Amino acid sequence: MAAPSDLNEIYLSSSPHFSAKRSTSEIMLCVIISLLPLCIYGVVLFKLPALITILVSVTSCVAFEWIFQKITKQPLRLRDLSAIVTGIMLALVLPPTTPIWMTILGAFFAIVVAKGFFGGIGANVFNPALTGRAFLFISFPLAMSSWVQPFDGVSSATVLSEIKTGVFVADSNMYLQYFFGNRAGCIGETSALLILIAFLFLVLAKIVDWRAPISMLAVSTLCTWISNGDILMNLLSGGMLFGAVFMTTDYATAPVTGWGRIVFGAGCGLITFLIRRFGGYPEGVMFSILIMNTLTPFLNNLTPTKYGYGKKKGAKK
Repeated sequence: MAAPSDLNEIYLSSSPHFSAKRSTSEIMLCVIISLLPLCIYGVVLFKLPALITILVSVTSCVAFEWIFQKITKQPLRLRDLSAIVTGIMLALVLPPTTPIWMTILGAFFAIVVAKGFFGGIGANVFNPALTGRAFLFISFPLAMSSWVQPFDGVSSATVLSEIKTGVFVADSNMYLQYFFGNRAGCIGETSALLILIAFLFLVLAKIVDWRAPISMLAVSTLCTWISNGDILMNLLSGGMLFGAVFMTTDYATAPVTGWGRIVFGAGCGLITFLIRRFGGYPEGVMFSILIMNTLTPFLNNLTPTKYGYGKKKGAKK
């Protein structure tokens, strides 16, 4: 089965949950709207460095997409807004102290390598923003693991590192602090409240499907409970909520079938738990989603869907 060449085809074939056809630009605009509060809050917390990272990431992604399409003589598709979405998402999963040149390098890898080389929007295998972050994380682990406390800019370890070393103790005040977002972390992953509001908006607007995010969170929570871990901190810390809401719902790299999405999310939740609990890194969301991206074609084949086909009006159920 050939992969659809545009998000419109994926959108139409994805699920009966989506009742009307939308253009790629309309879909991307809704995603941008849902991300804007996270951008604003990230700038409030981390000030100028966060703002610079967001602006540089978005500008670089748009520029690299235009240059790549010009060089390869493809139709210019900047109006679909997908490059802007990739730029925002990449920035939001970076530490606020990421050097400018490093952000530009991540944008290049996200747009040209992860997206352009695979055929552009709708044909990429891996989530572009996560691929750009993974490249930076592997290449520059120290810079990608440097965290600062909001407002004062003092260096700080993340709670995941403390959990990993067994020195973590939480109380009700810390849970509230993490829920509202006053903590160290990547620019856009701090506020659980804003991420949940974005998820509700995207689901009600019928832009994303709930199956993969809920499945990921449910499996991760179950595994944490079985292992006597801190369930609330498992959900509120790191990139768990941001990854579940914005990365597992990516049109091009997640399954198009309902059951495929459930299995996809469950796999992300399980792998995240295993890396956090037993792996060499304190966080596993990024790697779990990229690993499950490789299984998307297999999950689609479990319950195949014909792209571009829908039920005829008046057809028997």
